Amino acid sequence: MKQKVFNLIIVDESGSMGVIQKQAFSGMNETLQTVRLMQQQYPEKEQRVSLVTFDSEHTKWHYDNTPASQTKDLAWTDYQPCGCTPLYDAMGMAMSKVNAQADKGDSVLVTVITDGEENASREWTLKMVRQFIEKQKEQGWTVALIGTDNLDVESMAHSMAIDDHLKFAEDAEGTSAMFACERKSRMRFNACLAAAMPMKKGNFFKEE
Repeated sequence: MKQKVFNLIIVDESGSMGVIQKQAFSGMNETLQTVRLMQQQYPEKEQRVSLVTFDSEHTKWHYDNTPASQTKDLAWTDYQPCGCTPLYDAMGMAMSKVNAQADKGDSVLVTVITDGEENASREWTLKMVRQFIEKQKEQGWTVALIGTDNLDVESMAHSMAIDDHLKFAEDAEGTSAMFACERKSRMRFNACLAAAMPMKKGNFFKEE
């Protein structure tokens, strides 16, 4: 049986993301293309994709444990920022779902992209998210937080027990550069898996 690589991508779709809507939309599609490329490059692994966008009005599962080869790029209408930022609810719900789908020995890579702090969750608290991530890291999960330069991304990551974090400028250039860095990191992550040399914690965004 092939080892599965779960790519869980959680992207903020709250109203403030409207200023970088075009770049966020393009970036998500480039990330999907990268996962499909990883499937071709490392056929011995099975790449699965779960892509979630969220705001206070709804959580959208664009893909849910879908084989990479069956994914297509998103349509422009799939990403329309509005509402507030229920960050903990989105993370908790999405990670719980993937946890139920993954078997022991599978690899899980979670990337969370946001331009705002938690302000609308109803079910999950910071403590719950932190405890969940701490438990999943013991199972070998890699969780990365990517946030805009108006946030204290390092403190946010630390509060959630996330080892890997990246800050980006919330403009067209900064967002495009961030997605390029994320894609390179994803490629390195898969190269490490293929070589049976898992990445060290905190090294996801560090170019070796």
